[in-house]
Amino acid sequence: MGDKKYWIGFNLIKGIGAVRLQGLIAYFGDLESAWHADAASLTAAGLGSRLTERVLQAREQMDLDQVWANIERQGIKILTWEDAAYPVRLREIDQPPPVLFIRGEYLEDDLFAVALVGTRRVTPYGRQITEEIASFLAANGITVISGLARGVDAIAHQSALKAGGRSIAVLGSGVDKIYPPEHRTLAEQMLERGAIVSDYAVGTPPDASNFPPRNRIISGLSLAVVVIEAGETSGALITAEFAAEQGREIFAVPGSILAPQSKGTNKLIQNGAYPLLNTADLMQALDLTRTGEHKSARKALPADETEARVLKLLGSEPLHVDEIRNQAGLPIEKITATLALMELKGMVRQVGGMNYVVIREEATEYKVNR
Repeated sequence: MGDKKYWIGFNLIKGIGAVRLQGLIAYFGDLESAWHADAASLTAAGLGSRLTERVLQAREQMDLDQVWANIERQGIKILTWEDAAYPVRLREIDQPPPVLFIRGEYLEDDLFAVALVGTRRVTPYGRQITEEIASFLAANGITVISGLARGVDAIAHQSALKAGGRSIAVLGSGVDKIYPPEHRTLAEQMLERGAIVSDYAVGTPPDASNFPPRNRIISGLSLAVVVIEAGETSGALITAEFAAEQGREIFAVPGSILAPQSKGTNKLIQNGAYPLLNTADLMQALDLTRTGEHKSARKALPADETEARVLKLLGSEPLHVDEIRNQAGLPIEKITATLALMELKGMVRQVGGMNYVVIREEATEYKVNR
């Protein structure tokens, strides 16, 4: 259990999010010390009088051991920023959720994921396209991510599973509160080949205000977001906005200019999203045609200190292998071997003359400037 119960404790206190949690860790060194701190220390750590009072009240009213026992009893896993298994892509976003609650399994291969989102009022056209894209992605080893809502979301999950692939649902409630209720069977099926994920505490009921913020996790876990059908005020457009902020690629399925369900997607295309005309184009645009090779490379070499050091040095400007060696202070053989494997993983790219750039940052810059 370690100190995870303290992460959960702070997660249950309204008003303490990523920024304040970072402040507490920086001030106290760990959350166990922060949980047991006196009022003056909490205030000095930057919580302010109102939040300090909330922490003191929570401490009196909450039995963290009991909360943890309830989570364990339901087979729910907890990932925090401190866990190596915390999703790599999600860690990259601005203010990633400090705590993730997971039912099922989030695997390393789920790094290769695409989000499919859209309207609840899906048309026959939208259903057909969703089924085709989800099935194609699943057949090519790409995890399909969505929000378990009615319409496009549910069809995406169902189609991915039917094609033998993996699917992940991100909820706007606790992972023990499946919504809508008619998707409980679908959620259970997903636990066999995927996961149910939320940053909301166990027991949190679905609430309208919870759904827009959870969309940042849908896009954050994904390489790209595909919007299949969306009205002008669809929640899927919020996911696309988060995707743009996070540097993810955005694809939209074009539709009739007369169809309400296509007004949002057509507008996205007008504003620079890629029009998705062919599922194979999606794979090519994201360089996912080598997914199997990427996955094999990840399994052959998990992220290590050398890889982390090299990544820290690289950006969107090309850097020569000799300069990387000098700055990293490591033997050239170690650097070149690490770079070769990182290139297979899709993390870096050689741009000629033994110069390297980070793929993610290069893609982000291209997206902004094109």
